[in-house]
Amino acid sequence: MSTEIQRDIQAIVSIDAIPHIMQILASSLQLRFICVARVTEQAWTMCAVLDKADFGLMPGDHLEIDTTFCRTVRASKKEIVINHASADKEYRDNPIPIMYGFESYFSYPIFDANGEFFGTLCGLDPEPRELRNEKVHGQISAFAKLISNQILLSDHIEQTHAQLDDAKKMTRLQEQYIAILGHDIRTPLSSIQIGINFLDDVIKDSEIASTIQVPVFKAVSRMKNSVQRMTRLIEDAMDFTHSRVGHGLPVELAISHDLSKQLHYTIEELATANPQATINIHIDIAYGLVCDEKRICQLLSNLLKNALVHGDQTHPIYVKVITNNTEFLLSVTNSGTAISDESKTRLFQPFWRKEESDKKEGLGLGLFIASEIASAHEGAITVSSDSKNTEFTFTFPLSQPLSNVRKNVSY
Repeated sequence: MSTEIQRDIQAIVSIDAIPHIMQILASSLQLRFICVARVTEQAWTMCAVLDKADFGLMPGDHLEIDTTFCRTVRASKKEIVINHASADKEYRDNPIPIMYGFESYFSYPIFDANGEFFGTLCGLDPEPRELRNEKVHGQISAFAKLISNQILLSDHIEQTHAQLDDAKKMTRLQEQYIAILGHDIRTPLSSIQIGINFLDDVIKDSEIASTIQVPVFKAVSRMKNSVQRMTRLIEDAMDFTHSRVGHGLPVELAISHDLSKQLHYTIEELATANPQATINIHIDIAYGLVCDEKRICQLLSNLLKNALVHGDQTHPIYVKVITNNTEFLLSVTNSGTAISDESKTRLFQPFWRKEESDKKEGLGLGLFIASEIASAHEGAITVSSDSKNTEFTFTFPLSQPLSNVRKNVSY
């Protein structure tokens, strides 16, 4: 049996409606044999069968095409219906009814997804039956058309699955390529960083500094900023591929005793790079909470960068980090244009930016990575936005009560 025929049989077997169709036809027309057959120029192949007449045919069995009426149905693409073969002027001398021992018979064409002839819906019985009337014709032709539509749907589903599998494979390959590329770029970038640090140390030497012109200082400063930006882009790309290729973003959970200080460093770094912005800080967190300090700082950095890029910097940005007895809460609030409801549904998708925005900072991974960090802490990020303020809030449940633990408070 060819692979194509096997696939066609499987396509029919996979259609849940066909056994019900055959049962309905057998019951309503009082026929003891109903089947769906794949019919080509060379062969007749059983695909599905309801056999109460004990003909002994099973799915995958073949008949000589010349010994069936289905060859004629295939050629004409029109049905054949017989009420009483031995009494029918057209069919009483035909060897086919005699060979298979039937009196009543029908065969209706079925078409595939491309509109080409696929096979037939057949029924027969050793006894005569009244099959040549409009009611029966309407019933059988409707079921034959339904099977054709199911074949079309099954083919579309198969194609969609194949396309989806190809897309998944391509996406995974791209993600693996990004991971490899990011890893390989780190080595030469580290060498550049070492060289820039050396130059920076040299030009800061009091004896040498007086002999160096201002453009040199500016050039080294720009190089430092460029390397830092490249490093952040690589880290974002690596985090993205980790979350997609692996099982979420990796975190190292441990008892934190220094988170407050690390959060301050994170904010000060961004405040230095954005001197035009005013950042108001309120941090009131407990010692001893379990988290990944580095990832929490990364999450804050990403949310704060988002506020600096998209917010109205003529108004202050507010950073609040607090803990209560059961929950950690970190929020970043800025003024500016409200985020639309449509944009809110896509904010945390990777590589997404508002189309109308002219601020093309980074890869568009910051909020995605922040949401992955939140998930890794079994928490979530929510956003609220109106004409006055936009606030991103990260919360996660604490693993132990902290009501009796010292707090680190700063304003």
